[in-house]
Amino acid sequence: MTSAGHATQPPLIEDDPSPEDFPMARAGRCPFDPPPALAAMQRRARFERVRLWDGSTPWLVTRYADQRALLLDRRVSANPFTPGYPLPTPLTGRSSFSFILRDDPEHARLRRMVQAPFTIKRVEAMRPAVQRIVDDRIDELLAGPRPVDLVRAFALPVPSLVICELLGVPYADHAFFQEHSAVLLKGDLDPALRSAAHEELSRYLDDLMGRKMAAPADDLLSGLVSRVESGELTRQEAAQMGVLLLVAGHETTANMIALGTAALLEHPEQLALLRASDDPALITSAVEELLRYLTITHTGRRRAVLEDIEIAGVTLRAGEGIICSNDIANRDPDAFTDPDHLDLARGDARRHVAFGFGVHQCLGQPLARLELQVVCGTLYRRIPTLRLAGDGGPGDLAFKHDGAVYGVYELPVTW
Repeated sequence: MTSAGHATQPPLIEDDPSPEDFPMARAGRCPFDPPPALAAMQRRARFERVRLWDGSTPWLVTRYADQRALLLDRRVSANPFTPGYPLPTPLTGRSSFSFILRDDPEHARLRRMVQAPFTIKRVEAMRPAVQRIVDDRIDELLAGPRPVDLVRAFALPVPSLVICELLGVPYADHAFFQEHSAVLLKGDLDPALRSAAHEELSRYLDDLMGRKMAAPADDLLSGLVSRVESGELTRQEAAQMGVLLLVAGHETTANMIALGTAALLEHPEQLALLRASDDPALITSAVEELLRYLTITHTGRRRAVLEDIEIAGVTLRAGEGIICSNDIANRDPDAFTDPDHLDLARGDARRHVAFGFGVHQCLGQPLARLELQVVCGTLYRRIPTLRLAGDGGPGDLAFKHDGAVYGVYELPVTW
């Protein structure tokens, strides 16, 4: 559409799926690739309008360079209460208003309270502990029955054990928090059910912090409790931070472990590279390429424009919404050579935007990288004959087309 005083704008897309439908659009397609509709949009124009559930028409941004520029721009807001913000679902109140959805300086103030354990130096010191967790779970796999669901037996326990240790959450409660986390991330459920799951997790974290007030320990939740006692945080804010760290700290990495394994089994020549080498540089490269290639977060980085922005010949007006679809940005041929090809030795994969970009990029990315490096450097070498159980291939698996975080529900394997 065009309007007076504007650069020529791309047309409104009425018939293509909205970003809320993009995960569903993967059904029947290559399960490791972004939906064809996104690829078509990327080829067609730098920016296109899409219509959301509430009738709003934000800009969909599919190009890698444009996304990085906008995610760095202080003229856009991550606050969902900002006019024009492209909401994925109706707002249910401010109770679930996480610090990652606030703007600076408030975002920076709250983020600083939890970032110390996630610095590269602190995370690297955890490598021996993570290695023990991975080895112990592989020992249990090798001693147990076959076939086995790798999701339940390995992919979920590994990051759950790690984040429980870091936060000070009892791993004995893993069934509870894993169940409610799964509900929270399931995109096709009634928002009221997701809100109820969030409230259950909030109550659980609040109760746990109450116990830590009486008996503090050397863990992140006890650190949040000290912030509450000093008046820097409200107890509700601390509980919200706990929910975010607990859910994001196990769900995303668990899905990457399982989906990454499925992708490697589909690309045996790439898997053979990991099985044949213990080179840390290759393992690091492999993790970055899997993150780029799979890009498991599927609701996009959402922003609202605060001031007019001229970019690539298009005017983004104040009060308009932006959705940066990071999965297709990581397949942009202008950013990555032969982007639809999985290449574990790719030299520039770390430039991906799987963790976002700018001040709001993922706080826990050093920990996720460490866990994935340990898994990639251990699992496939210790179980060199690992393969899918049964006669089907990866395309026959049950993929999470209905979730905000992509993955597989089950991964039956044997060896």
